[in-house]
Amino acid sequence: MKRTLRNARLSDGRLVDLMVVDGKISSVTEAGATPATDTPSDDLRGWLLLPAMAEPHAHIDKALTAERVSNPTGDLPGAIEAWGAAADAGEFTFDNTVQRSVRAMELLLIHGVTAVRTHVNVGSDTGIRSVLAVREARERFKGLLDVQIVALTHSPMTGPDGAVNRAALAKALEIGVDLVGGAPHIDPDGESMTRQALAAAGEAGIGLDLHTDETLDPSMQLLRYLARQVIENGFEHPVTASHCVSLGMQSPEMQAEVSAEVAEARISIVTLPQTNLFLQGRSHPTATPRGLTAIEALLNAGVTVAAGADNVQDPFNPIGRSDPLETAALMIMAGHRLPEEAYNLVSSNVRRIMGLSPVTMSVGDPADFVAIDSTSVRAAIADAPMARRTYRAGRLVAQADQSAVVVRS
Repeated sequence: MKRTLRNARLSDGRLVDLMVVDGKISSVTEAGATPATDTPSDDLRGWLLLPAMAEPHAHIDKALTAERVSNPTGDLPGAIEAWGAAADAGEFTFDNTVQRSVRAMELLLIHGVTAVRTHVNVGSDTGIRSVLAVREARERFKGLLDVQIVALTHSPMTGPDGAVNRAALAKALEIGVDLVGGAPHIDPDGESMTRQALAAAGEAGIGLDLHTDETLDPSMQLLRYLARQVIENGFEHPVTASHCVSLGMQSPEMQAEVSAEVAEARISIVTLPQTNLFLQGRSHPTATPRGLTAIEALLNAGVTVAAGADNVQDPFNPIGRSDPLETAALMIMAGHRLPEEAYNLVSSNVRRIMGLSPVTMSVGDPADFVAIDSTSVRAAIADAPMARRTYRAGRLVAQADQSAVVVRS
């Protein structure tokens, strides 16, 4: 229950010895100042020690299917259509989904992730089979990886045609999921679906994480509607809105107004640069929009914002390496964040949204870390070295090494 990490380099450049007791940081002292004891210790040899990363928005059940399901149009409707057709054809078995989910979780852990929230399809094509598969995969990572499952309901959810999808959500809630999800902006009645999702989550006593306004259409304002519904109904559980792309297309004045309402409703926002850069803007050949939400306005309003990868190697995103450093790099390049802030958006801010204690490298914090063979946060994001060590509650749970040699004959 005790471990010392020696010669660790913190983001401010200090070399320290860090003691962990019962899964939490018990002391941080100058390197070499901690007397030698029988306590197990790791010598990090000056590697950068950072808060472990976290993934706020994954689709574990879809991961690693790019070779099996193509998206010829490259846009969001094409991805949805391609996935639906493959599911209807029986392309994804229970065992296959378990295997891919396990591999996707392994990749996250190896890259330095100790917590992930994944949206999992629930609806007419597979019922709750994907939820059951991801739950089975999650069992194999107990004590290694926190995994939250969001029931991602199919559309429509409203009207007579939504009955089968509503029934699937009821079954998912019966067996147990962590949050209610869905995509109101693609439902025939987005406002009704928003109210429906809030009611289902409230009755189950759990939180909500909705795909919200994933469109460049500035007239789509379901984020604002969600905020007002949360406030009016006094919804007490955590609420997250993911994507929120249309907010980025609003005027600065409208962005500020909506962001203030989002802050009042205590809604957290997850922006997803990798997948939305791929899917959005294909019909805008001039000054192509980036497909990101209004990050600056939201932060100025005091909203908790995090960044995620979304899809990884599937019809919604043909690439992705399950590494939040990739997301952080895009938040610098496309989101105009500085490196330290970008890293926070894929680490402690994600933990806040997931209801986990943030890691600030202070006494009493959870001992969830990633050690990287790098000299600074900026360098780690720039180079993304694969020489890493992942610690969960102070215990080494994954490691990767790399070597590079220039051969001159």
